[in-house]
Amino acid sequence: MFGTSTEVPGLAPDLLVTDPTGWEPTTLLTGDRLDMLLDGAHERWQAEPHAAAALAWKVYTYWLALPAVLGWASARRVPLLRAPDVLMHFDDPRPLVTLGMRADVEVAVLPSDPLALAGLPQVRVVADEAALLAVLRRSLLDEHLTPLLDAIHRRVRVGKRTLMGSVASGIAYAVLRSADVLPGSSVDTIDVLLTTLGVADLIELVPGPTGQLEVQRKTCCLAFTLPDAKVCQGCCIK
Repeated sequence: MFGTSTEVPGLAPDLLVTDPTGWEPTTLLTGDRLDMLLDGAHERWQAEPHAAAALAWKVYTYWLALPAVLGWASARRVPLLRAPDVLMHFDDPRPLVTLGMRADVEVAVLPSDPLALAGLPQVRVVADEAALLAVLRRSLLDEHLTPLLDAIHRRVRVGKRTLMGSVASGIAYAVLRSADVLPGSSVDTIDVLLTTLGVADLIELVPGPTGQLEVQRKTCCLAFTLPDAKVCQGCCIK
């Protein structure tokens, strides 16, 4: 999914950043660098502050969660995306921000995984599926997204439910778009991940015109407030 032969806008070409020159830790987003993210969203979409924050969050959380979500879904391998271990830069004009992981980022695996016997210092072996999901939640949500959400709330008024709805929809879209190469049921995978993060009530999966599942949001990313108003597929605004 993330081979070096295919570039994925928003993520480092091979996910890992072996040369950190020009990259910064995402811990800085809870400080001065948050202005850069929010100002970038304002300039890109000419959005009001609350909409710029909602759209910046939507973009950021989609790219951030993708390696952990698809790592768990495809191989039960979860990179622990704590803010100090995720790097960013704003040099590529195509995505709002580009993210990558430190080369020594810790990866959680099950005891049955061959990596569990490899003796690598960055591999953390957890007891079972429940423990693997617990470390996914703790590293992605508690140690990364929650501090960023709090920092955004200190700058602009935008509801937590609105922001977390974008996390839920981003995860669901990621799984559905990768359904052809993921094992098991996409519906079950989405349900487990969203329940783990406490956001399962913020989206529904509904059949689309062709019978394929689509994401129906219960909150809005506020794109409809832009000067060039947009209504996303699955928007809760009719």
